[in-house]
Amino acid sequence: MERVHNFNAGPAVLPEEVLREAQADLFNYKGMGLSVMEMSHRSKEYQAIIDETHAAVKRIYNLGDDYDVLFLQGGASMQFLMVPMNFAHNGKVANYIHTGVWSKKAIAEAKKIGKQVHLAASSEDKSFSYIPKTHQLSENPAFLHITTNNTIYGTEWHHDPEVAPGVPLIADMSSNFMSKPIDAQKYSMIYAGAQKNVGPAGCVVVIIKKDFLATAQSGLPSMLDYNIHAKNGSMYNTPPSFTIYMIGLVLKWIEEMGGLEKVAANNVAKAKYVYDAIDASNGFFRGTVVPEDRSLMNITFRMATEELEALFISEAKKAGMIGLKGHRDVGGCRASTYNSLPLTATHALAEFMKDFMKKHG
Repeated sequence: MERVHNFNAGPAVLPEEVLREAQADLFNYKGMGLSVMEMSHRSKEYQAIIDETHAAVKRIYNLGDDYDVLFLQGGASMQFLMVPMNFAHNGKVANYIHTGVWSKKAIAEAKKIGKQVHLAASSEDKSFSYIPKTHQLSENPAFLHITTNNTIYGTEWHHDPEVAPGVPLIADMSSNFMSKPIDAQKYSMIYAGAQKNVGPAGCVVVIIKKDFLATAQSGLPSMLDYNIHAKNGSMYNTPPSFTIYMIGLVLKWIEEMGGLEKVAANNVAKAKYVYDAIDASNGFFRGTVVPEDRSLMNITFRMATEELEALFISEAKKAGMIGLKGHRDVGGCRASTYNSLPLTATHALAEFMKDFMKKHG
């Protein structure tokens, strides 16, 4: 069977080259006579896998010895709890810019554990259809937290927010991690669930500046303490070993493609096919985001009726395109165009959209 054009928002499409390499290694990894899934995480062979994956993250983002990389479990949702628990202490206030469902959940977790929370900016006034251009920090800020790409609403930060000197900037980059070059040095911490751009589900990648890590609250439960994970090389407990191996393969694929500049150029070209189809439709397809804040990863749009949207999704599936239904919280349609989605997929979608409009417009 031909592989479908996979527009799922996550777990998402993986590079075919990576899947084939993993398939070849699955039963007998590099002649060892066992799978990575069966390998002891304490073995020298597995240590080599996690060490190379750690090094690849730092190479791709041009990070030095002043940063550490952790591979943790619980996804970004666990980070919503761990970030304020570790860093919003001694009377400091957790600052957030609210741009949708995931920032809302992050804010809620901080409040649940009794932390002081300040809303530095929000786009809720216009149904999260834009990225705030300014923000106002609280007194005594512990950090400023942003969500760099909003999978549900289809908005993306295309610039790094400016923060006052000494204020740590933290980003949930789950859905645009490794999708374009960034100045990672501006961030004290970045975290990202792997299942959108760099691997299958089961692991969150955490990039953290060591001097910021040194400010974390001490005496926390072990599994919620970043310092314990760092001191144990992400192996305080058994790590998500197979997912980390897969992340390593995807990062190798990114480097072989030519790094983040090449990845970004490909992502821009993919998104352009679909946004051009929307913009040329005279309102038949209606984008839900102001143009300057459109996401390159999650393209959201509506049509005149929910019935027409349902027909579009159904007909697209018959044409070999899956995952185009919008998130249940907002409805509509969404095409997720992550790194690993081939350019041919968005071209096929754009042509399908034009044909659908001719039939039903």
